[in-house]
Amino acid sequence: MNQAPNTLPPRCDVLVLGAGPAGSACAKLLAEAGRQVVLVDTQRFPRDKTCGDGLVPDTHAALRRLCVLDAVLAQARPSPAARCVAPSGRFIDVPGELAALPRRQLDALLCQAAIKAGAHMVAPARFEAPLHDAHGRVIGAQLSSADGLHEVHAGWVVLATGASLKPLEASGLCQRRTPTGMAIRGYVRHPGMAQEIPGLRFFWHPTLKEGYGWIFPGPDHTYNIGTGVLKSLDADPVGPSPKPRNLRAMFADFAAADPVAAKLVREGEMLGDLKGAPLRCDLNGAQWSAPGLVAVGDAIGATYGFSGEGIGKAMETGMAAAEAILSASTPEGRDAEVQARYQASLDALRPQFNLYRKAASVNQHPWLLNLLIWRAQQSPRIISRLADILAERRAPGSLLSWRGLKRLVLG
Repeated sequence: MNQAPNTLPPRCDVLVLGAGPAGSACAKLLAEAGRQVVLVDTQRFPRDKTCGDGLVPDTHAALRRLCVLDAVLAQARPSPAARCVAPSGRFIDVPGELAALPRRQLDALLCQAAIKAGAHMVAPARFEAPLHDAHGRVIGAQLSSADGLHEVHAGWVVLATGASLKPLEASGLCQRRTPTGMAIRGYVRHPGMAQEIPGLRFFWHPTLKEGYGWIFPGPDHTYNIGTGVLKSLDADPVGPSPKPRNLRAMFADFAAADPVAAKLVREGEMLGDLKGAPLRCDLNGAQWSAPGLVAVGDAIGATYGFSGEGIGKAMETGMAAAEAILSASTPEGRDAEVQARYQASLDALRPQFNLYRKAASVNQHPWLLNLLIWRAQQSPRIISRLADILAERRAPGSLLSWRGLKRLVLG
């Protein structure tokens, strides 16, 4: 597309709203296939993004498929294992393909890859409302920028606007107004913690019920430290919202309960303020598509309710949307074809989300982690099974369930 920088064109083949991992992954595949893609975001890049920054095996796999893994790992800090710490203080190290990189850097790399593939990036520009034809099909979007309102017509619109409620409501896809989780994080620089935090650190404790605390070592002796409420909720979209947990108090509880977190916060240099964000989990809470429109990433809950991890699955849904759009054989059948193809891709992911949702009971009963980690310390086989779960070679329900834990007790 030969548009002037930061200029919104009147039309394109695909308009991607949001340049996070899901949107950029989608835009890259579409642009590589020769589609005219306009990629917009509400902020100029690079920009900050509230996230844990952990790159787990499914994220590595998605980055590898997008041919950007080497570029990401050149900036990220690798981790040999995920350290899981129970309320008892016992811990195990679960090996895996792991790293951490601030989203400011990760998202910029992914966005640049989409631009290099041919996508036309415009920022800042905000999605206001979809455009419809006489039959109700989405045919573009109304966007606002510094110079006013613009209409961009498109063959397809991809909603990659994250967990924000307003775009979901404006697009008519929202099925649940309340988020399914909340998290808060900050950055702390401490040059002397490498031995105590050799890799990704997960911490469970009764004061963090329905969630956990984390410390992820990133580049330049900087640590992403945070906590969140990650219980999946089935709140009625028109019913009363559950009373939210005070996340700053929960962060303080984490720093008090975990000696490593306490030392990091006490001795380290806090970089900026703590920042919180909503989470939409379990592939629930939003309609996945409509004629002319597909939604991806956090907008459709592409985050695991057990762990809060969503970067990898966001990219997977973005790539699935691109493949679905590219699959249409005729203009007359394209809506049904694209929606069916995308539905099938997400249906294939849903069993894994459902199992992680069941495994979230561990977050509600932290004492279960005492049992699991105690047994895992005695059994390399259990650690191997946990590594398989982390790498998604094994379903989490086979171990992180009441039946699985009963087997642990009985041997």
